[in-house]
Amino acid sequence: MSGHHSLSPFAALGRHATLLGTALFMLMPFIWMVSLSIKSPGEAFQARFALWPETFYGVENFAKALTSVPLARFMANGVFVAFAVLALQILVAAPCAYALAKLRFPGRDALFALVLIGLLIPQEVLGLPLFILFHLMGLLDTYAALILPFSVSPFAIFLFRQFFKSVPDDLIHAARLDGLSELAIVWRIMVPAAMPAIIAFAILSVISRWNNLFWPMIAVSSEELMPPSLGIVFFRDEEAGNDYGPLMAAATLVVAPLVIAFLAAQKRFIEGVTLSGLK
Repeated sequence: MSGHHSLSPFAALGRHATLLGTALFMLMPFIWMVSLSIKSPGEAFQARFALWPETFYGVENFAKALTSVPLARFMANGVFVAFAVLALQILVAAPCAYALAKLRFPGRDALFALVLIGLLIPQEVLGLPLFILFHLMGLLDTYAALILPFSVSPFAIFLFRQFFKSVPDDLIHAARLDGLSELAIVWRIMVPAAMPAIIAFAILSVISRWNNLFWPMIAVSSEELMPPSLGIVFFRDEEAGNDYGPLMAAATLVVAPLVIAFLAAQKRFIEGVTLSGLK
């Protein structure tokens, strides 16, 4: 007799209805954002609820979004900052995680406890000390101000450590016998083995930097340095109060790369999160 019981048709229907309803509830703000981006100014505030506009106004809204402020520059800034931060985070986290997972030294557990404490500290708590520090260093309103505060990620160290612990010790001993240094083991053995976890972290890191508004509002004031999140706020301030079509068009353009990137890497993301949790 099989230990697995198949779901009854009603249970399966209920489960799918629940999942579909939850997905629709989560996606509704995005669907409404895209809907507003193709509506005329007058139609956006009509009492009648309709996703598709009576008059398609998308070309005008998207053209205005791209021309009234330097949206392409904001998005280029976002890409540069997100990937510069990601590169530094991996560069720092991989050796740290390897040391915490595979090397024995005094204070290792205490250091790992500090990493866990770092996970618990909200970014907003560090806003004022970081602002004063960057002011004293003369780095406010520079790309460095947007990149350096996030170059060490406690979450990356924690995630990579969990993955590195699953790599067999025999593999590391064999690499040492072959004459590899500890750093060479990190980059030539551990990092390739942990690629699913790195891809999962990369997606989370890029999304976090792309969407972050709190720190850029404090750190930069020059328009040419603004990332997309701050650029949209600037866009809103520039616009006449109730012209939401171009604003929603700009928001759609900012969100679209993240959605496309996540869908492209979805399988590896889920694999990385699952394996990190299991091992």
